Amino acid sequence: MKKILKKYTETNLIIRIIIGLVIGAVIGIVLPQWKVVGLFGDVFVGALKAVAPVLVFVLVISSLANAGAGIGKKFRTVIILYMLSTFLAAFIAVIASRLFPITLTLTQAAETGSAAPSGIGEVLQTLVLNMVSNPVKSISEANYIGVLTWAVVFGLALKQIADGNTKSVLSNVSDAVTKAVHWVINLAPFGIMGLVFNSVSENGIGIFTDYGRLLLVLVGCMLTVALVIDPLIVAVCLKRNPYPLVFRCLKESGLTAFFTRSSAANIPINMTLCEKLGLDRDVYSVSIPLGATINMDGAAITITIMTLAAANTMGIHVDIPTALILSIIATLGACGSSGVAGGSLLLIPMACSLFNISNDIAMQVVGIGFIIGVVQDSFETAINSAGDVMFAATAEFMQWKKEGREIRL
Repeated sequence: MKKILKKYTETNLIIRIIIGLVIGAVIGIVLPQWKVVGLFGDVFVGALKAVAPVLVFVLVISSLANAGAGIGKKFRTVIILYMLSTFLAAFIAVIASRLFPITLTLTQAAETGSAAPSGIGEVLQTLVLNMVSNPVKSISEANYIGVLTWAVVFGLALKQIADGNTKSVLSNVSDAVTKAVHWVINLAPFGIMGLVFNSVSENGIGIFTDYGRLLLVLVGCMLTVALVIDPLIVAVCLKRNPYPLVFRCLKESGLTAFFTRSSAANIPINMTLCEKLGLDRDVYSVSIPLGATINMDGAAITITIMTLAAANTMGIHVDIPTALILSIIATLGACGSSGVAGGSLLLIPMACSLFNISNDIAMQVVGIGFIIGVVQDSFETAINSAGDVMFAATAEFMQWKKEGREIRL
């Protein structure tokens, strides 16, 4: 058994994941009644979601308590890159909607189970209130805005008053949580197998035919941002070929995020990738969970395209200045979207209000979003999560270049 376990752990994780993916797809097609296979996916995602808030809370406190001077500039660079990328994603969605206008067949309002925010003010208000939510409640409910806020407060406080022994204990606790996360990540092949089985056995290919054109525009925009716009930002910042970094992030972060459909659940995966890239743990332990909250290229694309599709359906002409305003609203709204599946869809009514589209019509558009969500949300989460690592690495590599350090990918 030890030899089998050793061979398993020594095999490249991506190879193991691909094997799990193929096995899950085959079982889903041949034996869709084997529902127990899907349990592996539920357990894997559940474990990641359970450990991620604890990981973020502990790592941020430990990193800030032990951090040296001079990391603030790196954080500023990361935040600028996150916001720039999200805005450009929304703008690309505007262009795509003009080149390939979409109209929707609207029938009846959908039941989403959640209330959509009435405007950008409500989104920002929720964001601020989440920051001061009870820290224990924030951890238990995976409210990462609250987790980050309190972890930063406690980390800065401990930096001021803690002695060497206390900081050493914090580092040991941080290492222990990280080790537990690595154990969970090693189960990824089984989790991916279960997740793929669920998708194949439950959804089939009908979803691609019913809303094919809408999905093509959405996915096309997301791939354009992931393979053209984001690499261009990285190339300008680093003045080097960005694609080795881009493809590594897509392979090691985007692949798992595609199937987990949760940026929060992918935080441990991203932190492990940052460690492999040799990034500063004091920085990425904060920038990665921050990215899972505000780096929302895919969400901005979804909000923009679905809103403009609603406008086209209603015969509303959208001029360039209004489209730019929509891009800004989509950017801010995406940063405040909830972490639940379909969280970005619930912001569509807010964006539709810019064109005086009624809430009844907007909620029908949300309903269509939930129908195609199994595809849309997978691509959305994949490019969001891969971008978290990509821009965290870019910000640090910029500093490396100034210091004359070699960048190896």
